Amino acid sequence: MDFLKEKIRNVPDFPKPGIGFKDITTLIGDGKALQEAIRQMRQLFENDNVDAVLGIESRGFIFAAILAHEWGVGMVPVRKPGKLPYKKLCENYELEYGTDSLEIHVDALKEGQNVLIVDDLLATGGTVQATAKLAERLGANVVGCCFLVELDFLNGREKIQEYRVESLVHYSAE
Repeated sequence: MDFLKEKIRNVPDFPKPGIGFKDITTLIGDGKALQEAIRQMRQLFENDNVDAVLGIESRGFIFAAILAHEWGVGMVPVRKPGKLPYKKLCENYELEYGTDSLEIHVDALKEGQNVLIVDDLLATGGTVQATAKLAERLGANVVGCCFLVELDFLNGREKIQEYRVESLVHYSAE
């Protein structure tokens, strides 16, 4: 875990003063680190009979696509409004100041499929919670949520406590 954490760059005061941004581009740009992150994520859920991997826009697509390829299953993009071309379901979620939405194609999942939700980072949990609701509205079973990074001090895990949550790297303070 320290190997992966060392590969993540902290950018102070981005996108605004007081925020310590966890930049994963340094990790995904390192072949050995990316390979290790995927190996660990895959190992955590290898016995869960995953039928599809849901990737949350946009950095979640990176890990979701690789995991889907490794398991030989489909990768389903969960996107911000206006990005998907076909009929879609929409789920709103709360932000610190206001709301936002995520969308999924109405035919992206089949009833009873086991899905894994993947994103680069778990912060407040709103996007993951919305993604899980979308999957369940389509009749899928959420087997878990997997993240490269978790910001423990934001308590995002509390919003998705009904699901199995796994994170490779933890930060206890900004």
